[in-house]
Amino acid sequence: MSGPIRVLIADDQSLVRAGFRMLIDSEPDMEVVGEAADGAAAAELARGTRPDVVLMDIQMPGTDGLEGIRRIVADAGLEAVRILILTTFDDDAYAIEGINAGAAGFLLKTTDPAQLLHGIRVVAGGEELLAPGLARRLIARFALPSGAAGDTVFDRLTAREREVVELVAQGLDNEEISQRLHISMATTKTHVSRALGKLDARDRAQLVSLAYRHGLVRPPGTR
Repeated sequence: MSGPIRVLIADDQSLVRAGFRMLIDSEPDMEVVGEAADGAAAAELARGTRPDVVLMDIQMPGTDGLEGIRRIVADAGLEAVRILILTTFDDDAYAIEGINAGAAGFLLKTTDPAQLLHGIRVVAGGEELLAPGLARRLIARFALPSGAAGDTVFDRLTAREREVVELVAQGLDNEEISQRLHISMATTKTHVSRALGKLDARDRAQLVSLAYRHGLVRPPGTR
């Protein structure tokens, strides 16, 4: 990507937006291109500013973040825009719905600044982002009952591809997987892409769901 990452902030609290703006604008490779107080304003502003990433709150008065996501995703002129949901613990169901609507990932609003900046860079680079603890909790709450461990759905994967899917399900991004397995980023991306194709998965979030539903990994606190 040439030039700084262009970020649009959608949150109904002006102090929250101001804090995010200060953090993002302090980074040499990022700039805030606009602020919106609800989902409708975010979608409209996105058409005018063409951001790389929209930080989208979910629970906002007026038009909520879920509708904002749907409007952005439905706009053919905004197909390059990536949406990162910022959620709280009580918003788990909304986070799942947001991912299904087309968001690239989600983070807790309580995440530390460095992780938020990292998350923006990850989704701007074309990856999905699943906050580790929240991802596991979401799948444990909303996934269908798990199948038997070693379910044959994963037999079509190579051993390395299965290993990569396990790490995706643990919430690791491509850079972290590359470091863990001591392989290049290009190799990691290839394994993820092949796993998506072989499992007919739409995106990274669906990979996580498959991994939990079919017993490749287990929700925390289970055996």
